[in-house]
Amino acid sequence: MRIAILGAGPAGLYLSFLIKRRVPNADVTVIEQNPADATFGFGVVFSDRALEFLREDDEETYAAVVPAMESWRDMTLNHPAERIVIDGIGFAAIERLRLLKLLQARAASVNVTAIYGCAVKSLDELNEFDVVVGADGVNSLVRRTYANELGATVGHLTNRFAWFGTGQVFETLTQTFVDTEWGPFNAHHYRYAPDRSTFIVETGADAFARAGLAGMDPVQSQAFCEKIFAATLDGEPLIANNSIWRQFPLVHNERWSHGKYVLLGDALHTAHFSIGSGTRLALEDAIALDKALAAHPTNVPAAFAAYEAARRPVLEKLVGGANDSANWYEHFGEHMKLKPADFAMSYITRSGRVDIERLRKLSPQFVAWWEDAKK
Repeated sequence: MRIAILGAGPAGLYLSFLIKRRVPNADVTVIEQNPADATFGFGVVFSDRALEFLREDDEETYAAVVPAMESWRDMTLNHPAERIVIDGIGFAAIERLRLLKLLQARAASVNVTAIYGCAVKSLDELNEFDVVVGADGVNSLVRRTYANELGATVGHLTNRFAWFGTGQVFETLTQTFVDTEWGPFNAHHYRYAPDRSTFIVETGADAFARAGLAGMDPVQSQAFCEKIFAATLDGEPLIANNSIWRQFPLVHNERWSHGKYVLLGDALHTAHFSIGSGTRLALEDAIALDKALAAHPTNVPAAFAAYEAARRPVLEKLVGGANDSANWYEHFGEHMKLKPADFAMSYITRSGRVDIERLRKLSPQFVAWWEDAKK
């Protein structure tokens, strides 16, 4: 069986490694349109213990990735009226390019064939392969080609966001909310290396229009963001890398495969960046697909059906939480009008996956502060 994997992001690279590790003589080719050292974005964030799923099955990859990560145990909300620390809500982050390099090395260690700088224009170019995996992201060629067969839809949230980096280093994952003359803005920021942080600026459609951001060039837009978050950046400039204003895409597929074609990662689904699970979900997709292929080595339709049956219930629950979180951010300006304690509780329970009893165990100091503020 010859397998082609379109896309050398985390999902595609890790799937290629898993297949070749399990079947050393497997014919697996990864095809990526960008150079091996190209990346867009800065740090990749994971919720606390998000990579624990690697420990049981892949200690070596876990051991390679975890030491390269920055981690912390608390998170911070900067409400316009008060700074709030939420204890026990840990996260970890790694530079995206470093993660890709580590996964490239893992794939090379099992002799995966990787072709970079090769843009596949049509799936007809892959007729020689028995299986084609669409790990090619939000703009997936596989999904676009078979959109009707897959029941594919792509919507967009209304908020705008731009993804920057900065040399300012932050102690925790932090959300900074500010009121401006144009309307509310928010920054998601966290360190992903000892000397670098991710800095995502977000605002609603109305504030975006009032500020005139659509008419600004990238340099003007960056300067605007540096100005409104000057206190947070403390004199450090933002760093741009294709830092254009975007609307978050909501990718959904009624069916996960068609014929010899199958999807995973952002080509299959998206999870809003506010929950720090997008890359984790992509890696878990790869694990699930590899297990299904292992269980049905000569029956591709059965493998794809097993993959979807096992993975869909788990994925839909997690993506549902991500969508609830995204909806909270779509209205974050309204939430900012709440008192700090009410705002913080609204924030931390936004995905529907955390209630007050769970919070008492995870974040006892925060809950004690919240209960005192409510008296």
